Amino acid sequence: MYFKSCISRKIVIGFICLLVQISHGITQLVINVQNQGGEVVQETITSSVGDDTCTLEFQRSDGTLITKLIDFKSEVQVLKALVLGEEERGQSQYQVMCFVTKFQKGDFITVDAMAKLRQKNPSTIRTPEEDKGKENYTMTGWVVLDRAAPISRHIAPLCSEAPDSTYARDVDLKAWAELPGSSISILESAVKPFPSVTTGSPPSRCSEVSAIWAPCICTLEMCIGWYPCGLKYCKGKPDSNPLLNGGGSSYRCGIKTCRKCHQYSYYVREKQQCLWDE
Repeated sequence: MYFKSCISRKIVIGFICLLVQISHGITQLVINVQNQGGEVVQETITSSVGDDTCTLEFQRSDGTLITKLIDFKSEVQVLKALVLGEEERGQSQYQVMCFVTKFQKGDFITVDAMAKLRQKNPSTIRTPEEDKGKENYTMTGWVVLDRAAPISRHIAPLCSEAPDSTYARDVDLKAWAELPGSSISILESAVKPFPSVTTGSPPSRCSEVSAIWAPCICTLEMCIGWYPCGLKYCKGKPDSNPLLNGGGSSYRCGIKTCRKCHQYSYYVREKQQCLWDE
């Protein structure tokens, strides 16, 4: 990966500009990624400088469509999963879930840096440089979409197909409340607590429940096989003599790429909504 100027869609100094200009301030990068199972999936990363957002999307081999949106201004990330139904088990349609959590600064390059990202060989199959392992999230409530704007105005449109399956955590609400202009009371009004949170008696895991219509705690894991998690800096200046500048300066010369898994635990009203967790 390289950071170089790109004029229109022509080859410039031997580098192919794969970053396609969709509209003013919005760009898109398409990348071939090899997952841990050896399968190749195509990721699409769209950045919007005007909205200060990045969206990463890909489809797993089982048909699950994963979308990750980062709202840098609000410090919010949303991981959306569209899971196909199992017709042989009575699920004729797909399910959509959204998981809204606090975005940790420094875990993804900025929108401005993303807008300058180029790759030399678009057909290259890429693997990440670092595996960041798995992060566990215990969700505590449902996000009420028509009240979600104080968390992020991007939640409602992205999760419109998940009005009863968009989730958040109390710990993140408290963290967002520390941001300028935020209010814990307004943030809490956007989330309806799970019954297990108010009663203090959470149900069993779905894998331990036999009744198909019984409530339970579902677990869903989603892995992002490749994403730009940081910038790389090289000493000196490009095409300069280190003897002249002392070799003390540095310049941006590439990106660092990572892999990370997210495991979410959350309340479902019936096991039928969590047949994969067995």
